[in-house]
Amino acid sequence: MLRYLCTCILFPMTVFAALPENPTTLPLWQNTPPNHKESGAKELREVDDNFVRITKVQTPTIEIRLPSAGNATGRAVVICPGGGYGILAYDWEGTDTANLLNAHGIAAIILKYRLPDDDSNIEPRLSPLLDAKRAMRLARFNAKDWGFDADKIGIIGFSAGGHLASTAGTQFDLGNPDADDPVDRVSSRPDFMALIYPVISMKAGVVHNGSRENLIGKNPTNELLELYSSELQVTKNTPPTFLVHSSDDEAVPVQNSLLFYDALLANDIETEMHLYPYGGHGYSLAIGRGRLEDWPKRYVEWIKELEL
Repeated sequence: MLRYLCTCILFPMTVFAALPENPTTLPLWQNTPPNHKESGAKELREVDDNFVRITKVQTPTIEIRLPSAGNATGRAVVICPGGGYGILAYDWEGTDTANLLNAHGIAAIILKYRLPDDDSNIEPRLSPLLDAKRAMRLARFNAKDWGFDADKIGIIGFSAGGHLASTAGTQFDLGNPDADDPVDRVSSRPDFMALIYPVISMKAGVVHNGSRENLIGKNPTNELLELYSSELQVTKNTPPTFLVHSSDDEAVPVQNSLLFYDALLANDIETEMHLYPYGGHGYSLAIGRGRLEDWPKRYVEWIKELEL
């Protein structure tokens, strides 16, 4: 009987020891990130009345926030805060979203990705997607140790972060089996994604001009316009998608979500979209905003009901 009791006491300690300190922050890349050059730029973290703004990211990271083991559902989400590809609204659309997910047993991984608008990027447009793919790979590679399932990892993005998430969901790869780094051998495909008031299209009349200019420049080629218009990149392999937008959004027109929704339907991709008549743009979890405040609840329900 004594041997049995000792086993019961030690077992949960063994499981707990496999998890990272909660929360913990890890660099995306062991060495110099790809597409990086020295420029003298310094990362800035500023706080105003509404949220924490991060700019000039030099060392991209993931912040891992886990629910208690007893509440864990086995699902995880990589979070891409927005900010027009010029800033990251890190707490407003990052840590607050992580807390929401944790409260429902979902692991959260906040991505602090490089922004294309500083001189530390060799080819500016490449860095955000390189970082998003790496975050997905790291989550999948470490899934067992971090307490969730490797085939139940999604991504969520807000505004320009929604564009990054949609790009990760339409331009993923399955990994390089010959890579020296074992993380790079792992797929970057999200198993599901959520796009909240997202930038989707680079088309005139629909696009958020600031996001387009920061990502692909003032005078992009037609090839780049098409490549970064996510509605044109949807295929049969695009993951199930949850969309939220407001009809009165004057910054990122609701047509962005409508175009993506139509593309998903055309490819028989499971999708759920919630359109609200009010809300404007950039409302995070919409706390105190009437029925708009329901969107996070709908999102969590959708995640839990997905058949993955």
